[in-house]
Amino acid sequence: MTYLPAENRYDSMKYNRTGRSGLKLPAISLGLWHNFGGVDTLENSRAMIYKAFDLGITHFDLANNYGPPPGSAEETFGTILKQGFKAYRDEIIVSTKAGFYMWKGPYGEWGSRKYLMASLDQSLKRMGLEYVDIFYHHRPDPDTPLEETMGALDHIVRKGKALYIGLSNYNADQTSKAIQILRQLGTPCLIHQPSYSMFNRWIEHGLLDVLDKEGAGCIVYSPLAQGMLTDKYLKGIPDSSRAAKPHGFLNEKDITEERLDKIRKLNDLAQERDQSLAQMAIAWILRDSRITSVLVGASRVAQIEDNVAALRNLDFSQEELSRIEEILK
Repeated sequence: MTYLPAENRYDSMKYNRTGRSGLKLPAISLGLWHNFGGVDTLENSRAMIYKAFDLGITHFDLANNYGPPPGSAEETFGTILKQGFKAYRDEIIVSTKAGFYMWKGPYGEWGSRKYLMASLDQSLKRMGLEYVDIFYHHRPDPDTPLEETMGALDHIVRKGKALYIGLSNYNADQTSKAIQILRQLGTPCLIHQPSYSMFNRWIEHGLLDVLDKEGAGCIVYSPLAQGMLTDKYLKGIPDSSRAAKPHGFLNEKDITEERLDKIRKLNDLAQERDQSLAQMAIAWILRDSRITSVLVGASRVAQIEDNVAALRNLDFSQEELSRIEEILK
């Protein structure tokens, strides 16, 4: 069946400039970290990607090891591209990453030139692409000189295999040093991808200031704290939730009574704002002009629709912000 995207797909989405670059990203981007792997249903993955694009989401974020099994999310995305989505390649931003463990032996993880070049070649093959728009180093390498890692990223851009370079999971000092090296090489750092949510606020202590000073964008992942900042866990742990799955990064022990109390109070405030808790959590992140985009995950189409609806109310009163701070203490 031929896919025809919605004619009005760009009418309601908000697009933000990425730092001081010429690239704009949608305020909400779709991450393929979970629910797009080989263990998942292709038809559902395709439906989510098509719905995201229909809603104006032009950015799709992957990594070499997304799945499970590792690599299968890129394969899934490649299949969807081939079967009807590739006609819109020039309307979308595709990103991928390398840094975490991907294959056996000394060249299958971290930040060597060997690993980064080989990994991106594998990613391009899995997706059936000639280039990605953004290629990230996924985590800092304590043993490889930063100059080697940044030099490899610069080379990747010069070879035409990526249009832009990004960093992920680097702290403020590491980010500052990496940006300086990249600038000297002539390939500026476009964007940083850190974790950030109401429950995880580490980037407020230096990283955002560095990115603002250096003119780099910021796209945050896990904005809903692996689903905790939704109404999913208000009455226990559903069988279909991440916390109930044998694979993933959220466990039942993370859903404590103290955390549930905060979630319920935040949910009450969201209802007063005529939003879902997820919508309020996304809007709260986008209140900061230094945030370019919020990277959301989804397991079904309705979640994407709910997340994008957060853009209808991005304003907070000072009283609301103070209540949130009090709840999060």
